[in-house]
Amino acid sequence: MKTIKQAVILVGHGGLPKDIPQQVVESFMKIHKQRIRSGAAITSQEKELESTIRNWQRTPESDPYQAGLENLASYMEPNLDGYILKTAYNEFCHPSIETAVDELALESISKIIIITTMITRGGSHSEVEIPEELKDLKAKHPDIDFQYAWPFGMDAFALFLTEHIKHFQPEPAKNIN
Repeated sequence: MKTIKQAVILVGHGGLPKDIPQQVVESFMKIHKQRIRSGAAITSQEKELESTIRNWQRTPESDPYQAGLENLASYMEPNLDGYILKTAYNEFCHPSIETAVDELALESISKIIIITTMITRGGSHSEVEIPEELKDLKAKHPDIDFQYAWPFGMDAFALFLTEHIKHFQPEPAKNIN
């Protein structure tokens, strides 16, 4: 009987580290936006700048977003018995979704569930970019069963937020005589 090795990739948006030179970011954004507008192919210069940004050395102080996603993963991991858990980022941080999948493929993973922290509809990353990337990854790794755990059930998410709000309700007024 074949054992199914399963993994979860928790995908965050990704952020820019506070200490990266502004010139690197501006150069990347200029080239990237021009390419998107024109529909041209990605250039080696854009790839190089993206790699510089994604692989920038980070600390919790320089990139609190990355630290926050890693912290969330540390809370999730004990509840994911039987799964390998990896984090990945849509942009700006390492690893990319593709890199995380490639690493898992080397471990003979047969099923990967992708879940994003981008919860509500209307975002291009969760609705367009991640599904397009998964289409390419399915072609690259045909032996892996990919599942995209999105969109979220709004009932459960609304209940989560509503319950969280209750922690911030004011104390009832006390009657002082």
